[in-house]
Amino acid sequence: MTIRSWYGYLRQFLCWYSDKMRPFAAVWIIDVDEFLATYGRRGCSRVSINNMATALRAFFRYARTKGWCASSIAEAIKGPPIYTQEGLPSGPSWDDVRRLLTSMETNRPCDIRDRAMVMLFVIYGFRATEVAKLRLEDIDWEHDQIIMSRLKGRGSQVYPLLPTVGHAIVRYLREVRPQSSRREVFLTLAAPLRPISRAGLYSLTSRAMLKIGIHPPHRGPHSLRHACAAHLVSEGFSLKEIGDHLGHRSSSATRIYAKVDLQGLREVATFDLGGLI
Repeated sequence: MTIRSWYGYLRQFLCWYSDKMRPFAAVWIIDVDEFLATYGRRGCSRVSINNMATALRAFFRYARTKGWCASSIAEAIKGPPIYTQEGLPSGPSWDDVRRLLTSMETNRPCDIRDRAMVMLFVIYGFRATEVAKLRLEDIDWEHDQIIMSRLKGRGSQVYPLLPTVGHAIVRYLREVRPQSSRREVFLTLAAPLRPISRAGLYSLTSRAMLKIGIHPPHRGPHSLRHACAAHLVSEGFSLKEIGDHLGHRSSSATRIYAKVDLQGLREVATFDLGGLI
């Protein structure tokens, strides 16, 4: 979890607790348990609840050193059990993905840009941060490849640049992208010009889905990554192939650069997308 996500978890708890009109010194484990139960009833996954519990545990350990609360609260906070691969990816159906891309086939500058980004999410399963940080030099037009720099020092991975994706990016670069010295591919369309942010990516994908009546549990870029994974599962690809395609790090992977089988990735990336490409 990031500092930003921890802050969000703590803010939710403190706002919830403030409604009780009690001093913070009176907080007790029963309050934390009640909050986690409330959080779970909102439909949050066990992973999310466990992350919330982890953030609260760290906070109450700090609060204990400051004398803000009882000393035994932190150790008593327990999250739900987490089981490996307990759930399926949660995202829009593949039919909805196709509808989403079709709805963006307009001449509006924002749709031209956004459609190129959405294709990177649903076809390659890229993360929001990876798309936001994609640079002009990461696209090898001569060899029709995308060089994706993976997060957390996991090196680089090479993907075949599919014609449909390449055409979408080229249209954006030629017709829409503002003149700028910035090397990031995707920029805001109005001043001040800057790279598209993760928050901006969430906003545009969520807005595009709601506009055409798509209501999955989650509507951000990660839900489109999930849709990519779910479609690969339905097409019969192995977990290893899907993990490679999505850039997952295996337990034994310690190499700086991921050694990617380009032909294998091409077979994954060029499967029949139900008429999408």
